[in-house]
Parts: sequence; C-alpha cells; structure tokens
Amino acid sequence: MWPICKKELRQFFSSLTGYIAIIVFLLVNGLVLFVFRNNILENGYATLDDFFSFAPWVLLFLISAITMRSFSDEFKSGTFEILGTRPLSKWQVVTGKFLGSLIVAVIALTPTLVYYFTINHLASTTGIDAGAAAGSYLGLLLLTAVFTSIGVCISSFTTNAVVAFIISLIACVLLYFGFSAISQLSVFSNGLDYYIEMLGINFHYQSISRGVIDTRDLVYFLSLVIFFLLVTKQNLQKR
Repeated sequence: MWPICKKELRQFFSSLTGYIAIIVFLLVNGLVLFVFRNNILENGYATLDDFFSFAPWVLLFLISAITMRSFSDEFKSGTFEILGTRPLSKWQVVTGKFLGSLIVAVIALTPTLVYYFTINHLASTTGIDAGAAAGSYLGLLLLTAVFTSIGVCISSFTTNAVVAFIISLIACVLLYFGFSAISQLSVFSNGLDYYIEMLGINFHYQSISRGVIDTRDLVYFLSLVIFFLLVTKQNLQKR
C-alpha cells in the first residue's frame, strides 16, 4: 500500500502541474479572504467564515485535478497490468492511491493555517473562536477525504484523465450541494426538506463547522469514503 502511496506523491510533484494546482488553490482563497470585495479587512470582524464557506468550492477543482490521473493514466499507459503483478491486493492498491491523493490535498490545506494566525494577530480585541475554527478545519479534512474517494472512484472507470476530471467535478458538486438545492423546492416544504438536505455533504459539513462534533456526521463522512473505495475496488476486480 505504501509503495503505491509514495508513487502517487512522486508522480504529482514530479512536474510543475502539481505545484501550480496547490499555488492556485492558496492564491484564490487568499484573494477572496483578504483582497476581493467584502474581504475580512473591510468587514472588521475576526472570523474565517468566508474562507470555510468558499474553500469547499475551490477544493472541488483541486481534488478533481489531483485524482483524475489516479487510475486513468494507469489504464491508458498499460502500467495497470504491471501493477497487478505486484504482491498487492486490489484493496491495497485502492487505499494506496487514495492515501497518496489525500496527502497531496492535505499538503495544500496546511498553509491555510496561516490565515488563522494572521487574523488572530490582527484582531484588536478577541480573536477567532478556536473551537469553531478547529471544527471547521476538521470538516474540511473530512470533506477532502470524501472528494478524494469520489475522484479516485471516477478515475477507475475511464482511460481519459480529462473525462475523469469533469465527471468527478460534477459528482462532487451534486453530492455537496445537490441535495440542499433539491430540499429548497416547494414540493418538499411539508417537512421532507430537512431529511433530503441531510443526505447531502453540505449539511454535515456545516454541522461540524459550528464546532460541535457529532458522531452522526463522522459516520456519514466515513461511510461515504468507504462506499466509494469499495466501488473502486469492485470495478478494478472486473477489469
């Protein structure tokens, strides 16, 4: 498993593409937080709410770019057959690919901690609520894990990395915001809207972002990750 993980890391950072993707992610979030209209410096409040609301949408693109070559390039180049000759089970291959992509995404998220310390330093009175910030970062990590598992899963269905990127992006958007959008339809205003919204990722991400760690949210995220990894494993076995 770990050789596969290290291979993914080497492959991602062996070209400028990986570094550019991370730099763009940090740059976009930094501009939204500190430069663009209604930024935190203009509002005058020590809060990272805008970052935690906007970051998931940037993560959609970042993680889709990270995972799009996970299996598609292996199939296209024919190295998947060579990979199958190694003494590794399909589950080890899947988890190795998943962990490699996840570590890259976490590396991209880590520098954003600078935002927390910077805003705390600039605050004239009380700083950022540490509990809420910790919960929001935990939510981002869980969100990253789910998006990564989706991206790896989609990549196992195609030999085209661009197709994998597009479908992964669409799938992540639908699972993240789709159920929330559907729940707002008037036909579900009789009480079903709450239960429909609960099916979406955004509902559980917002719940954790409040700083309250609910085991139901943790089980939800963990279940999604395991589900998509199992689908990936099943698809590889068919090949």
